[in-house]
Amino acid sequence: MIVITGATGALNGATVRHLLDRVPASSLAVVTRDPDRAREFSDRGVEVRRGDYADPSSLPAAFDGADQLLLVSSNDPFADAVALHGAAVDAAVAARVGRVLYTSHQGAAPDSPFGPARDHAATESLLAESGLPWTSLRNGFYAHSLDLLAGPWRETGVIVVPADGPVSWTWREDSAEAAAAVLLDEGSHDGAVTLTAAQAHTFAEVASIASEVVGRPIRVEVVEPERWVADKVAAGMPEPQARFTLGMFQAAEQGYFAGVDPLLSQLLGRPPRRVREVLDCDPGHVVE
Repeated sequence: MIVITGATGALNGATVRHLLDRVPASSLAVVTRDPDRAREFSDRGVEVRRGDYADPSSLPAAFDGADQLLLVSSNDPFADAVALHGAAVDAAVAARVGRVLYTSHQGAAPDSPFGPARDHAATESLLAESGLPWTSLRNGFYAHSLDLLAGPWRETGVIVVPADGPVSWTWREDSAEAAAAVLLDEGSHDGAVTLTAAQAHTFAEVASIASEVVGRPIRVEVVEPERWVADKVAAGMPEPQARFTLGMFQAAEQGYFAGVDPLLSQLLGRPPRRVREVLDCDPGHVVE
């Protein structure tokens, strides 16, 4: 049996849908904090179990019988993600799970300026120490966040950033489809694997692509980091969130998101979607 956590979210929910195209619903179970939100899957015959990383006692039963367990990473930037993930790994050991797969990030590193990258690196260490077979899906930076990070460039003609560096902007839907393919490979991928788009673009390069998309010049302005934070706070962003986001730009500048890998294309059987397709989307449209 394949057990998937976070199935009411965009990433692992899409993975479940891809799996349902290829395997019987009876071979899947989903774990969610609120089973009522998983009606889409229960209506299709998938077993729905309650489980919450913040309630460790709920997890061993939720993971019971899992030949493979897909753990989604915490999406709360201010939670103790490593402790939450550690509770899930401990429960996987207790449930004698056959293999754990974890949704990580290509920039996972203990010295990254980006907080989640440090959390991912620490979680991968927990998996390595668990004694279980494991696979870490180091997904490229999700492309749907590009418009948010680039700001209102369609109106202003300017992308204002506190630092610039290459990022392999990767569609979340492609990552979800690849996760399903890895699960169906039955343990062919050990340890950390990198799943990225075919190219890594700086914001300057994104601006050039955006210029072609909208048919007028779009430029990048790199400002001093503290000024960028102050401007974001003045615009209504809480300072902790602004500094959290600043870490992403600084990690990009230091090359943490620069690598690309052909594995995603191989798993999909086609080229991954590109940055241009994100910029071609209507403003405000969220791609899952």
